Amino acid sequence: MLSVIIIAKNEQLNIRHCLESVAWADELIVLDSGSTDDTVAIAREFTDKVFSTDWQGYGIQKQRALDHATGDWVLNLDADESVDERLKEQIMLAMASNDNDACRIPIQMYFCGKPLRFSSSPSRHVRLFKREGARYSADIVHEKIVLPENTRIGQLLAPIEHHSFQDVSHALYKINRYSSYSAKIRLKKNNPASMSKTLASSSWMFLRCYFLQRGFLDGKEGFLFALLNAQGSFYRGIKQLYPDREIDKLP
Repeated sequence: MLSVIIIAKNEQLNIRHCLESVAWADELIVLDSGSTDDTVAIAREFTDKVFSTDWQGYGIQKQRALDHATGDWVLNLDADESVDERLKEQIMLAMASNDNDACRIPIQMYFCGKPLRFSSSPSRHVRLFKREGARYSADIVHEKIVLPENTRIGQLLAPIEHHSFQDVSHALYKINRYSSYSAKIRLKKNNPASMSKTLASSSWMFLRCYFLQRGFLDGKEGFLFALLNAQGSFYRGIKQLYPDREIDKLP
């Protein structure tokens, strides 16, 4: 039995496509954190397991969603992600073979509706796993799935499709939000920043995305995606030097 867990807030533009792509799963769980659009209404068209809660950060939200799951296997999706037929078949085969207890799934990034074949498409993240003994870290952002010792981890080849940036304004909104979360974490860990480190980090991010990951092969979208990632790294450092006025009240 497969449970799909999704956390969401104001995702009416994405949630339908996400849920349609996994309608074949045994259980769909949507954890909403105060949407003011039609996210909840759309989700209820697909499942009666739609829950509302306050926002405590990505790790805690995903653990809350995981707590509602009853399947032997769990697939973790963001509301702006989807599963195509090829990935569906690989997930079904992985669960049936029982050769592994968890699987890493690559992420196919999309920018303004265009697939990026090279730019920042990670493959190391565990998204499919057996529920027993699994839990999420409590990190505000960049949460991790914590699995039992001796977990057998495999690798699927077909990617999750991630429509991360719908347009430039949406990209800037997400960059602002994520950089605030990351700065908050680093400030609490007493991880000092400097202008030189901030400039070096943002330069390295651009070089990594555009050259090392061959983002230049994605054309102008690859260039913009690398530039936006570098911008996020820059703002994270600047917000450590000049913290948000209500850094402790970030949602």
